[in-house]
Amino acid sequence: MYSFLKNFARLPLGFIQNLAKTAGSILYMTNSSARRVTEINLKSAYPLLSEQERDALVKASLKSQCMTYAESVKIWGSSSDYALSLIKEIHGQEIFFKALENPNGCLAVVPHFGTWELLNVWVNQHTSPVIMYKPSKNEDLNRFMLEARQRLNATLVPTDDTGVRALFKHLKQGGFSAILPDHVPKESGGIYSPFYNQNALSSTLLSKLAAKTQCSVIGLSCLRRKDLSGYDITVTELSKDILSKDIQLSVDTLNKEMERMINVAPEQYLWGYKRFRKIESAQKIYN
Repeated sequence: MYSFLKNFARLPLGFIQNLAKTAGSILYMTNSSARRVTEINLKSAYPLLSEQERDALVKASLKSQCMTYAESVKIWGSSSDYALSLIKEIHGQEIFFKALENPNGCLAVVPHFGTWELLNVWVNQHTSPVIMYKPSKNEDLNRFMLEARQRLNATLVPTDDTGVRALFKHLKQGGFSAILPDHVPKESGGIYSPFYNQNALSSTLLSKLAAKTQCSVIGLSCLRRKDLSGYDITVTELSKDILSKDIQLSVDTLNKEMERMINVAPEQYLWGYKRFRKIESAQKIYN
C-alpha cells in the first residue's frame, strides 16, 4: 500500500479530484453507509432545507469528502513548495500573526472541514507547532503520513496524557498548536453540548488548555475553490468565551463557533463521520 500511495500522489491534482468526485457519485448512487450517515447528519444540521436542497447538499458533500481524502494523499506525497503553490488567498492573516504574539501561546481550532492537511504546510512557514497525532492502524498509511508530517517543523506527540502535558508546556512557552475538536471523545474527556441541534458528547481538551493558559484561540480553515483552481485559507477570530473557566460555557461556545465556520461552505465538512454517536438522549440516530 505504501508504494500505491507514493505513486498515487504523483498523479495530477485535477485527475485525482475527478477520480474522487466519481467515487463520491458512486457512494451516492449505491445508497452506501457514507450516504446514509451524511443524510442523517445533514437532516439534523439543516432541518429547514427542502428535500431537494438537502439531497443536492448530500451529493456535493460525498464528492467533497472523497476529494478531501484524495487531496490529503497528494499533499502528503508532494513537496512543501508544491503544496504552498496551491494556496491562492489568505483571509485574516493579520489575526494569525497577532495571535502568535501572545506570550501564553496560540491554539487553532481546526474542524474536519475543507482540505485541512494544507494548513500544516502553511502554518509551518511561520511557527513550529506541537501537534497531537494518533497513529493509523494501517502501518503503510502511518509510515506515509509520518514521513510527510516530519518533513515540516511540527513536533508530533501522542493523544494521551503525555501529549497533553507536552501541549500545555509548549503553550506556556508561547508556542502554537492546532486541535481538531469535533470528534467524539471518551466519556472522561468530554461533556454534552449542543452541536448542530444535537446535545452531543464534545471534547473538553481545547477548552481546558485555553482556560489554564489563557492563550489566543483562533479558527483555521482551508477551503477548496468551486472551480478547483486552488485553495483559500481563512483565519477566524473566535469568541473570548472559549477562554472561560466555566467549562460548559467554553465548550458550548466552541461548538457554536465551529458551526459558524462550517456554515461558510457546509458541503466541505466531513458529514460522513458519526459525530452524533453519543448524544444525551437515549436515541441512537444512526440505527
